[in-house]
Amino acid sequence: MSNIPPIIHKTRTQLVVEALREQILSGDIEGGEPLRQSAIAEQLNVSRIPVREALVQLEAEGLVNFEPHKGATATKLSVEQVTELFELRAMIESDLLAKAIPNLTEQDIIDAESVLVQLELAFKLKESVASWSELNTRFHTRLYEAANRPHTLEVVNGLNTNCDRYIRLQLLFTGGIPTAEREHRILLELCKNRDVQKATELLRLHILHAADSITKLVEQKIKS
Repeated sequence: MSNIPPIIHKTRTQLVVEALREQILSGDIEGGEPLRQSAIAEQLNVSRIPVREALVQLEAEGLVNFEPHKGATATKLSVEQVTELFELRAMIESDLLAKAIPNLTEQDIIDAESVLVQLELAFKLKESVASWSELNTRFHTRLYEAANRPHTLEVVNGLNTNCDRYIRLQLLFTGGIPTAEREHRILLELCKNRDVQKATELLRLHILHAADSITKLVEQKIKS
């Protein structure tokens, strides 16, 4: 009986948040597209109240804008946003990893590798694209948690939420999966060997190289 996972009861608002987040991150709802509460409520068979609450939460995640006389719209792709988000990630995450590595246990490495295996399997299935960013974040988080910096980790999770759709775009349209797989494996090995300098430098470049390819892709999408 102890192996049965707990039943998680989600509120209507949570369900609306997840549905809209997925549509925005996948590109089904495009940047700048109006998010009309009545249409969303009808589509998801809920009242307007959870839709309104969901839009407020998604605004806090950086995925929705509220504009005067226009209402809620999906956030547009932005080169400036890519640059800022990924430079912040490179700075904060490399510092977090440096603090974590001396504290990593054998179990931490095993747990991180377990998530990495799941991510590698998901990469092979296009229908699993929705899980890519979540598994990617879980892999990195398993390495960062040993730093014992919960507030910093919270900031990183917020940045990752805002980076989510950009990362998916990169992996789907720039052929970034083989590079990501290779660099993740090397990063795990460096963490296992407690090589702080090489691990943090690889992580910093891993994030900044992703930003370069995403910037080029976003520029192309904006022009088209």
